[in-house]
Amino acid sequence: LLRPNVLHIQDPASQRLTWNKPPKSVLVIKKIQDVSLLQPFKELCIFLTEQKNMIVYVERKVLEDPAIANDESFVAVKKNFCTFREDFDDLSNRVDFIICLGGDGTLLYASSLFQESVPPVMAFHLGSLGFLTPFNFDTYQSQVTQVIEGNAAIILRSRLKVKVVKESREKSKTKDKNLIITNGDDEPSRKTMQYQVLNEVVVDRGPSSYLSNVDLFLDGHLITTVQGDGVIVSTPTGSTAYAVAAGASMIHPNVPAILITPICPHSLSFRPIVVPAGVELKIMLSREARNNAWVSFDGRKRQEIGHGDSITITTSCFPVPSICFRDPVNDWFESLAQCLHWNVRKKQSHLSSEEEEEF
Repeated sequence: LLRPNVLHIQDPASQRLTWNKPPKSVLVIKKIQDVSLLQPFKELCIFLTEQKNMIVYVERKVLEDPAIANDESFVAVKKNFCTFREDFDDLSNRVDFIICLGGDGTLLYASSLFQESVPPVMAFHLGSLGFLTPFNFDTYQSQVTQVIEGNAAIILRSRLKVKVVKESREKSKTKDKNLIITNGDDEPSRKTMQYQVLNEVVVDRGPSSYLSNVDLFLDGHLITTVQGDGVIVSTPTGSTAYAVAAGASMIHPNVPAILITPICPHSLSFRPIVVPAGVELKIMLSREARNNAWVSFDGRKRQEIGHGDSITITTSCFPVPSICFRDPVNDWFESLAQCLHWNVRKKQSHLSSEEEEEF
């Protein structure tokens, strides 16, 4: 007898943070050049070093801020910091978890620092929007203590693995940690770059006045040609960013999917679509394209794409473990309500007895 297939659905709230051994090191990421974050940053670092005996990593340019560099009361604490430089130092095996102070951009920046496994991220809302930053700094001591003790819910935010292959006869002089292949001097070289993207990959027409004209392939098959201002390929996390502004649906981060959203398409029927997380997408400039395209990854590393270049996108094996304030579902709906004012409307009043009689 054939056994019926059974689909096991996991409750998102069942995902919990557990430590194999007590955490000893933490990376603190602070929004650069934001004076309002100086005091919270100092308080947090003193708490972590003096009360929790943690090894604190900070970016070198944070300590170069004059307000921190000239603070004599902070000298003793700064001596115990470990510093790093973006694109130069590997933090993969040094950091147990990450604390972000600022807006959503700090979480995106934290993601960009790790091309493979990402430590759990705890994000405090000290910026403007705060869709991805559920924690309030007023209660940071108790919240951080809970995380250190392993008592916290967690959500795995999927990322996109992006491979950009570019053809060029000029030898690249750029020292980019994402550049992994450069061939030849006599023949056209092929440079391959890889990125891990938390929100979205955006391909647009750049400064050109012409429509973008790019071919979109799914698992090797041409599915459509995008003619318009561009196209957004986003994760479920990124569905509430640029994609929602372009008219896409919002997808909960626990849903395994990739969202494809056109930007101002020159077509009345080009609607955003959701495809399975396991597919491979490929974007190339169409033969009929009048101009090159431009691509960016979470708003960074913007570069030009010409004929013969390709952008391959798959779901990454390395998600971002994001620590929840309550649980993945409640946090998401709270962000929809507080940040995007989802379905906010004055409620319709009930009918009085006299009005009911009229009907």
